[in-house]
Amino acid sequence: MEKCSKCGNPKIIIKRKQSGQALCKDCFIESIQKKAIKTIKKEKLLDKGDKVLVALSGGKDSVATLDILNTFRERNIIDICAVTVDEGIDNYRQAGVDIAIAHAKRLGIEHEVVSFKDSFNITLDEIMKRENHKGSCTYCGVFRRWIINRAARDMNASKIATGHNLDDESQAILMNYLEGNINNLTKLGAKTVSKSDKFTVKIKPLREIPEREIGLYVVAKELEVHFDSCPYSQMSFRGEVGNILNELSLNHPNIMYSTLKGFDKLKPLIKEELSPSFNFSNCKICGEPSSNELCRACTFLDELDTHVNL
Repeated sequence: MEKCSKCGNPKIIIKRKQSGQALCKDCFIESIQKKAIKTIKKEKLLDKGDKVLVALSGGKDSVATLDILNTFRERNIIDICAVTVDEGIDNYRQAGVDIAIAHAKRLGIEHEVVSFKDSFNITLDEIMKRENHKGSCTYCGVFRRWIINRAARDMNASKIATGHNLDDESQAILMNYLEGNINNLTKLGAKTVSKSDKFTVKIKPLREIPEREIGLYVVAKELEVHFDSCPYSQMSFRGEVGNILNELSLNHPNIMYSTLKGFDKLKPLIKEELSPSFNFSNCKICGEPSSNELCRACTFLDELDTHVNL
């Protein structure tokens, strides 16, 4: 009978294909927490006294992020608040919103729920019914970032923590490279600091942890999460790239990690040579930072014949 590689417990819950390591529940939970803390320390993601806004969707990644960051809060190193974005997806989104509300209440942290409808007078479902739309992820990413960044300022947060995992990061690296989107490649990483002081610093404590292991972590810790995938995700280019990486991982279990590590080595060169040199001004409609007269959110909203509610 195979036993835990760490403590010898015969009740193992995972055998890592990439390393051959077998772990019991307690040792697995500890390994995930140590991995995230290692990333936090190595990348200098947190400073004592930070107020960290967690982008809390109610899904496994954001709930795991909240759970791990809360260990720093319990030691009085940081404070935590959270925002949940309701994109307006029928028969999907409300379950995650309810779970996010429950976690925030359980921990006693400041929490806001902000909807696309209230912010932009339109839901993602309504956008996807339009002809010639740009795809769900295009709108969702821009509008979510607009809401989260604004919430961070309103709640006086010094950092924004997102639940991006290893799968997300490797997908982003590959899809931006395939699309020739060098500007986006310069922004990827564990910590994103903008030239504009209106953009709050963004951090990704889980970026070196595989999605599958984050799912197992929340189950092992008995954390309530919304496991359903966005109904639009498989229609996206990101979904296609994710399928390619998952297929490659069957015979090459380290492929996502090596993609991330290789990119991290190249990033300083990419940033030095290819970072855009524009300066930020303010969007003439909403006042958010923008390199153009209108920010991307207001540009999209103008195309959709709607506007920001300020």
